[in-house]
Amino acid sequence: MYQVIRGLLLTDSRCWDPDSQRSYQDLFDKLDTNKDGKVDVAELRAGLTAMGISFRKGAAQKIVSSGDKNKDGGLDFNEFNKYLKEHEKKLRLTFKSLDKNNDGRIDASEIKQSLEELGMDITQEEAQTILQSMDIDGTMMVDWNEWRDHFLFNPAHNLNEIVRYWKHSTVLDIGESIAIPDEFTEEEKTSGGWWKQLAAGAMAGAVSRTGTAPLDRVKVFMQVHSSKSNRITLLGGLKQMIKEGGVTSLWRGNGINVLKIAPETAIKFMAYEQYKKLLTPEGGKVQTHQRFMAGSLAGATAQSSIYPMEVMKTRLTLGKTGQYNGMFDCAKKILRKEGIKAFYKGYTPNMIGIIPYAGIDLAVYESLKNAWLSSYAKDTANPGILVLLGCGTISSTCGQLASYPLALLRTRMQAQATLDASDKSTMSGLLKGILANEGFFGLYRGILPNFMKVIPAVSISYVVYEYMKTGLGISK
Repeated sequence: MYQVIRGLLLTDSRCWDPDSQRSYQDLFDKLDTNKDGKVDVAELRAGLTAMGISFRKGAAQKIVSSGDKNKDGGLDFNEFNKYLKEHEKKLRLTFKSLDKNNDGRIDASEIKQSLEELGMDITQEEAQTILQSMDIDGTMMVDWNEWRDHFLFNPAHNLNEIVRYWKHSTVLDIGESIAIPDEFTEEEKTSGGWWKQLAAGAMAGAVSRTGTAPLDRVKVFMQVHSSKSNRITLLGGLKQMIKEGGVTSLWRGNGINVLKIAPETAIKFMAYEQYKKLLTPEGGKVQTHQRFMAGSLAGATAQSSIYPMEVMKTRLTLGKTGQYNGMFDCAKKILRKEGIKAFYKGYTPNMIGIIPYAGIDLAVYESLKNAWLSSYAKDTANPGILVLLGCGTISSTCGQLASYPLALLRTRMQAQATLDASDKSTMSGLLKGILANEGFFGLYRGILPNFMKVIPAVSISYVVYEYMKTGLGISK
């Protein structure tokens, strides 16, 4: 764990002393090697390296991007000077937040306590190791000057950045909405950054679901209609749907699938925050099991609120050409023919499925994260986008694999009005019938297109999310 924190915040080499005779102007002149009046990324990286000032990967780019107000690709002296002074102010605030007893110095117990409040547990020995890397005078205490000298050229100024790399983000939209919600820092909540991230995630999910809608429709088609006596292959299902309604029919039901993202995301986020408050002692940190419980309850609350849209999505997806004239017509026909209860068919297996999905998703992600950190986090805790996407994809896939039989039961119950009378049954009756007639693997009908859509869904949602973050002005 120490390597994680050290890679994010700490450096090994000696740091430049801003109080020495080398003023900001002197430093700027040294960095501006081509004497064009500004320092670009290459000059900053080369200059700091030459002076023995160590910094983590990507730091030079982030410093220039943060300070470059006129967007000309470099920092003039005014921008350089302003960035360093503002950065010092932020470092001062972070130092004060660590200095719990307000004595102007930070000891190992204060570092340990602060990181625990962020959900990162470390031992006292690890806290002392961190402290020693900053402790210039050997007092086992870090004062403001030591702290500032250590971090002046590291763009990380907020302790929350330690955990931000490994935030299990909702950007990975694979068509299922029962994962544990995203975490937001207090800074993001007060600044309004949370709603921008939710909006970016919702847009990413909308584009991702639209891009993989044909695979989703054939999955539902196979879940409901495929059996031993009526085998439907992936290609066979696609051909059958195109023959019945044309190429555009492959996107049938996608409209409501996209439309339900916004209310579900908002309800889940608000419910998650409330459940965390209820489950956590006042002033205490959120433990993993409390986060799991709060996330599961928030998922159940959100699903309960928008579940009628889930039923309508299944009916529209399975509908034939001309059967429904849009989602409102679908809702009206279901209400008239089957009554209000029809909008909650399959509700029980859907609720039960939240527990294995969310639990396994979180457990696998944490295991993969810890395995990477212990094996590869030498100089940095930033795993890179491929590792992050890989961990998220694998954990979500494992969660889906565990909860898939319940998802299949839910879909069949939602579609019961479109099936023969003999197929209508309770959840337990349906489960027994599938096992008796199709065997255990009958519970995994449609799993192939479901897995096939995971990688494109994750890739599309990530790319769109990054573009949306830029468009909404979310800092990286």
